[in-house]
Amino acid sequence: MLDWGDIFSFQDYGDLLVLLTNSLIAGAVLGIVGGLVGVFVMQRDLAFAVHGVSELSFAGAAAALLFGGSVVLGSIGGALVAAMLIGILGSRARDRNSIVGVLMPFGLGLGILFLSLVQGRTANRFGLLTGQIVAVSSPDLGWLIGISLAVLAGLLLMWHPLRFDSLDPESAAARGVPVRAVSLLFMVLLGLIVAVSVHIIGALLVLALLVTPAAAAMRVSAGPVAVPLLAALFGFVSAVGGILLALAGSLPVSPYITTISFLIYLGCWGAQRLRTRVRRLA
Repeated sequence: MLDWGDIFSFQDYGDLLVLLTNSLIAGAVLGIVGGLVGVFVMQRDLAFAVHGVSELSFAGAAAALLFGGSVVLGSIGGALVAAMLIGILGSRARDRNSIVGVLMPFGLGLGILFLSLVQGRTANRFGLLTGQIVAVSSPDLGWLIGISLAVLAGLLLMWHPLRFDSLDPESAAARGVPVRAVSLLFMVLLGLIVAVSVHIIGALLVLALLVTPAAAAMRVSAGPVAVPLLAALFGFVSAVGGILLALAGSLPVSPYITTISFLIYLGCWGAQRLRTRVRRLA
């Protein structure tokens, strides 16, 4: 029989909460920035590309782990290589999906190969795939916050041309927006936020922070201000809520984050259906 005590245990919860303050801060920052980036991911139809970038980010982190380098830098390097390849070679959706379909198994296979060669505990090695809440040290937190703030700054600076290009690329090009440069710069920002998200939720389920919150927000709103704010809020609740539950559980952090994220999406979907039905009856 399944005993809930095997899944949740709030013994010494306060002490654990203090010890893992870094993880909570990192989750909050990534949830907010990931939600904002996710709005443009959805508008530009890049959900599949996020998964491809995460697999190469995982391979880069695994390579750094094997050769004794910085896991954060390795993750960033792999993500940027994938993002640039997708941005340069995948200008059209068909080409982009083909490139992502090639990169995903290559990155995953390469990462697993590197991890299999690493000496150490399996839980530590495969935390890159499933997420880990105890691995955010103070130096890592500095990297995470710095990169997340850089992504946020870049996003805010190019917000209007990026939004124009995302919603109507042909009109944006006709108005003189450098759509090629905007697309490449956004892919770089996407690669950076994917790379740092891998350390919180894992490479396999990074979509829960970069796609699901924005998709949920778009279910209940279409406003240019409301959608980003809701996406950031949903990302924050998913990341921080998942970490808080994981502190009391025996499972990796990723199932908690993805479950909360999915439940938020399900609630928004239900609200959309209810609102549509009420409008039809009115």
